[in-house]
Amino acid sequence: MAESPAVPQNNKFPPQIPFIIGNEACERFSFYGMRNILTVFLIDYLLRNAVPDTGLREAQGKSLMHTFMAGVYFFPLIGGYLADRFFGKYRTILWLSIVYCIGHALLAVFENNATGFYTGLALIAVGSGGIKPCVAAMAGDQFNESNSHLVKKLFAIFYWTINFGSFFASLFIPLLLKNFGPSVAFGIPGVLMFIATVIFWAGRRHYVMVPPTGANPHSFLKVVSSALKNRGQGGHWLDGAKSTHPDEAVEGAKAVFRVSGLMLPFVPFFWMLFDQKASTWVVQARSMDLNVAGYEFQPSQMQFVNPMLVMLLIPFLTAVVYPLFQRSGWELTPLRRMPLGLVFGAVSFIIAGFFQVAMEGGTTLNIAWQILPYVVLTLGEILMSTTGLEFAYTQAPRQMKGTIQSVWLVTNTLANVAVAIAAALNVFSGSGQFFFYGGMALVAAVGMALVARRYVVRDWYQTSAPLPTEERSAAGITAKSA
Repeated sequence: MAESPAVPQNNKFPPQIPFIIGNEACERFSFYGMRNILTVFLIDYLLRNAVPDTGLREAQGKSLMHTFMAGVYFFPLIGGYLADRFFGKYRTILWLSIVYCIGHALLAVFENNATGFYTGLALIAVGSGGIKPCVAAMAGDQFNESNSHLVKKLFAIFYWTINFGSFFASLFIPLLLKNFGPSVAFGIPGVLMFIATVIFWAGRRHYVMVPPTGANPHSFLKVVSSALKNRGQGGHWLDGAKSTHPDEAVEGAKAVFRVSGLMLPFVPFFWMLFDQKASTWVVQARSMDLNVAGYEFQPSQMQFVNPMLVMLLIPFLTAVVYPLFQRSGWELTPLRRMPLGLVFGAVSFIIAGFFQVAMEGGTTLNIAWQILPYVVLTLGEILMSTTGLEFAYTQAPRQMKGTIQSVWLVTNTLANVAVAIAAALNVFSGSGQFFFYGGMALVAAVGMALVARRYVVRDWYQTSAPLPTEERSAAGITAKSA
């Protein structure tokens, strides 16, 4: 039997990628600009008269911030489903971006009106959450077998771009809040979101448009239902569905369970730590000496350290550290990076916990001390988040890419719901909360490492060279062992 001819390798990025990257940079500026000042705004402005007690106001502000973040990471489930099944990624991104812009406008207009402000937050949660799984998956859709080796670099650039927008937002938006008030501080991110929408729209004639599947007789739920009705007809319990569904549909359902089984029980423990840099760490910074070499930092401004470090460390890890481990014979595969990311996240919280112990003992620490846990947390983020974004894309067949991206993102929803409830009940306070969350993340790291040892990696890419705006009905699969 003759072997299939090798696909010629293409080392150039598709020309439409800059539109997606430009959109992502501006959108992330808009999102992080408003999110990074949200806790301080709630505590110092919106809730100041409604909740006079400072401790209770800080707890409620943290709870509201994490409730908002839970919504942001819940709506990817809906956005991914709508894009995959009915509207396609392009139209879903464009329409929800308009909703997103309206939400930003409401924040700027209703700075003194809780109902109007919360409505704006809800619209931003719908818009930003809905487009999240679609943008990353659409970027990946622009590649095929000839340039699939560039996908890893794409997601590294993609995440670098996210942090480029986040860096400038974190550095400047808190200053706008202090010097010009909430309307300007929330209005500027709204302008950036409008620019992001225009950039994305401008590339409409260049994108590869993977069509939605429509009403799918071989959907995930139907495959599972068929498998349950025909148990015992194959080696895997889902193989029973092969009597009524094609192999690709069954493999897609298996991919959902494989990825979910690896991510859902463990990844939320990382996000419980990471998203608290915008709440618990900001509250901690409010009790620190804010003067650094004659410059007075804003408590929420210290968040700029995280994206700055990401932009510096991603190229270093990608070009130096990962190849060094590979040459040493112990490659830092995705299944090794993610549990290691949990460990780094846990250590960062333990360090911050010791800072809190010192402050509770009467020591006034300078805000510059927070740089140390930020460095450790950022290393954990790169190991976990950049890897997970890439992993969720490559482990999904064509018709499930948006949905499995949503599975990855919904791990953040579970984390933020847990933190929001804990904050609302004021379960933990002081140094205890740092050690509690850090300890749970260490346990999760061990669990994820054990599960990852049994995970078999399967990478899915487009097999045919796609043409912009043309429908492509087939996707291919390549497999490799873990």
